[in-house]
Amino acid sequence: MKIKHQGTARVKRAQLQRLRKTFETLEMRFGEGVAGYFVRLMEFTNDMRNCGEGMDDVKIVEKLLRSLTENFNFLVCSIEESKEIDRITVDELKRHYKSMKVRSLREEVKNKSNKWKMNQGMVEEEEDGTIREEETTLEDEGEADPL
Repeated sequence: MKIKHQGTARVKRAQLQRLRKTFETLEMRFGEGVAGYFVRLMEFTNDMRNCGEGMDDVKIVEKLLRSLTENFNFLVCSIEESKEIDRITVDELKRHYKSMKVRSLREEVKNKSNKWKMNQGMVEEEEDGTIREEETTLEDEGEADPL
């Protein structure tokens, strides 16, 4: 029984070494989203934990932040400036990313809407970059009230 257990421990140790190497060399792929990369990272993390490796949130957060592509520098800078890296949890990091993504999408929709309105002549951009909506009436458009 003791010999059988030693073999299992040896296999587990070898597997853990392989997982450590993969974890350390793991990087975000070009075109991969943060959510997809996060899932891949957590799969390795969970496998390492199952083999007995102590993986705390700080190590995972640091790995995630240092291995994101340059497209996500805004996210890394934002988290490094607003949070203490030693105290942020993996769940907080996910929430922070999701809230930034929602804000970014709202801003993108707003910009597209303003661009469309500008193309339609409904708004004008001021010199300071603000958008001013023009007030239009039916008479301005050359249509008179039929009644």
